[in-house]
Amino acid sequence: MRALTLVLVALILALQWPLWFGKGSWLRVWQLDKQVTEQQAVNLKLAARNAALDAEVRDLKQGTAAIEERARNELGMIRPGEVFFQLLEHAAVPAKP
Repeated sequence: MRALTLVLVALILALQWPLWFGKGSWLRVWQLDKQVTEQQAVNLKLAARNAALDAEVRDLKQGTAAIEERARNELGMIRPGEVFFQLLEHAAVPAKP
């Protein structure tokens, strides 16, 4: 009877081994699930970035306001007849003791 029990336990272990530690095991499924979750988070960030870039492209294609804003801010351009004023803030002068 003892030998039969040992044989059955060995058979159960032999059947369970691939389920837990084999190529398509539960551990591998959990790892892949974690990787999928991480990749979905990355994809959400990239989708948000793509949406922002798409909105910017549409804005540049449709109107001149965005182009003018970029020219003014990034290139320092002004329209003919305009006068450019730049206001500088003075640093606080420390009081003398």
